[in-house]
Amino acid sequence: MTRAYGNAQSQKRAYVLINPNSGPGGAIKQWETEVKPLFQAAKMQIDPVILKHGGEAVELAQNADLSRYDTIMACSGDGTPHEIFNGLAKRPDAARALSTMPVSHIPCGSGNAFSCNLYGSHRPSFAALAIIKGVVTPMDLVSVTSGHNRIISFLSQTLGLIAECDLGTEHMRWMGSARFEVGVVQRMFKKKCYPFDLAVKVEIEDKGDVKAHYKHHASSTSLKHLAKKLDADPVADDVGLPPLKYGTIQDDLPEGWELIPYDKVGTFYAGNMAYMSPDAPFFAASLISDGLMDLVTIDGDLPFFTAIKVLLDVEAEKLFDNPHVTYKKISAYRIIPRDQEDGYISIDGEKCPFGPFQAEIHQGLGRVISKSGKYEAAGPKNWDKVTLADRIHG
Repeated sequence: MTRAYGNAQSQKRAYVLINPNSGPGGAIKQWETEVKPLFQAAKMQIDPVILKHGGEAVELAQNADLSRYDTIMACSGDGTPHEIFNGLAKRPDAARALSTMPVSHIPCGSGNAFSCNLYGSHRPSFAALAIIKGVVTPMDLVSVTSGHNRIISFLSQTLGLIAECDLGTEHMRWMGSARFEVGVVQRMFKKKCYPFDLAVKVEIEDKGDVKAHYKHHASSTSLKHLAKKLDADPVADDVGLPPLKYGTIQDDLPEGWELIPYDKVGTFYAGNMAYMSPDAPFFAASLISDGLMDLVTIDGDLPFFTAIKVLLDVEAEKLFDNPHVTYKKISAYRIIPRDQEDGYISIDGEKCPFGPFQAEIHQGLGRVISKSGKYEAAGPKNWDKVTLADRIHG
């Protein structure tokens, strides 16, 4: 039995939070018929809870006795993992909780990005099998400050076209992930731009250098290397979230930052995972714990058929190399929307108050159960063919 599990823990103890309202619905049935029997066969100890209202997963994660479990599992879309991370972040021992309690995911929603990236599938049974033999893995998390609030983001932050297509299509949840594509096409006709001022801490700007960085990290990833990361010094029980290196949105602009006006951007998208949904690998060069966010920006005034080509390149995994797409590796940013009274801002697919916000990444702050210690994504095209010099060592 030990040999069959390799580096994975057998008979995991799971605190399962089931959201019956995720995506098109049906999470309870999927849990009972596709997932629970697999966990029982693997002799996992499961403690399921059916969520009754929004925000309940925050409360449950915040107050859970973590010594009883090996993972807190969301049986849902991506909203419940977002709540779990933020519940752990509200604890007085937030740093220890986030760095010792792995979050896992059974996909039952519309986007299911968590499962697509960590298990390589948006099917509940495939995710369950990956979790059974999965390994604890460090993952970067992002602090976002808006107004006087600080929240944790595991997936993405966006405003503009993508945010509208996500949050403005809630009435089409019955369509599943297809609602995003329908929303995009509807809005492309308008050639709408979303002006803002942006200050960003760019770490890698050139696409070739981004590929070299990806090659350097992807080539060095191994389960032995992963074990060393997990054996780092333990965090004290009374330590909360890590301090913000660049302050909050309420503070003065950090030294060396400069606000630059952008008038024609249609999409501002900062990501921490490769797949945003099963057919949307927006961030091909995303890495699970490199301490960097990936930033994609696309102009909103592109000719309609050019914009359609950009959209098609997402599913074809060609977006990274599209000449109309800027792609950078960043560690922090501040964005201030302007010339708009209201609009959509999406953090991990959840609607946030419209206004300025600031984000910075924390390398390896979170823990997840992954299939193989990395994201199950192909990476940017031809990343493995970067020259040996790796553009000055990636």
